[in-house]
Amino acid sequence: MKTKLIIFTLITTLTGFVNQAQAQNQSCQELYDTSPQSAITICQNGLTQNPNNAELQLYLGVAYDLEADYTKAFEWYTKFANQGLAQAQYNLGAMYTFGQSVKQDYKKAFEWYTKSASQGDAKAQYNLGVMYDNGHGIKQDYQKAFEWFTKSANQDNAKAQYNLGAMYVHGQGVKQNYTKALEWFTKSANQDNAKAQYNLGVMYHNGQGAKQDPNTAKQWFAKACENGYTEACQYR
Repeated sequence: MKTKLIIFTLITTLTGFVNQAQAQNQSCQELYDTSPQSAITICQNGLTQNPNNAELQLYLGVAYDLEADYTKAFEWYTKFANQGLAQAQYNLGAMYTFGQSVKQDYKKAFEWYTKSASQGDAKAQYNLGVMYDNGHGIKQDYQKAFEWFTKSANQDNAKAQYNLGAMYVHGQGVKQNYTKALEWFTKSANQDNAKAQYNLGVMYHNGQGAKQDPNTAKQWFAKACENGYTEACQYR
């Protein structure tokens, strides 16, 4: 079962700091999506006044990332990752995964994802599952993949929920169980995962994990089609 890694997402919620720095933090955060260069300037100015402002440092890394200055982003993420910040550890893992600013290195990616995932980061947990599933940076191990997908899925990660459903269907890392597969596909489908919606359509059409129900199958095929899964469109 080949799956794709999530491209690293940006950190938008962090714990608060002293009131004096909050205005700068907010300005930097609000700008990095729309104007990364402006965010870089504001973050740098803020760090001149408050060099230990961890939130600004992290936003600066994100801004550099969005500005495609991966060398600078890597520098700031590394600083934070070494301080134990899960989001920065996750982003470093992603940079090693995709070879941004550094040579692609699945083993390094695996190490940073593990640190982040061990702190409960759902995206890192999902990516660890993918790496165990595909044998990237570590020996292929479907049981380990299942364990990490489960941790991520229990935090409502739709892709992890979908992968659990697929593993229950194929009996990879766990005993085949169509009822469990249906449950996880449903959780993922309710978050608009088109592949999960399509697979629910298939299961209701075939009567796998639930009583055969052509109407419900068509409803899920229609939703999958609406969400861009073209293969489902012919079965609406």
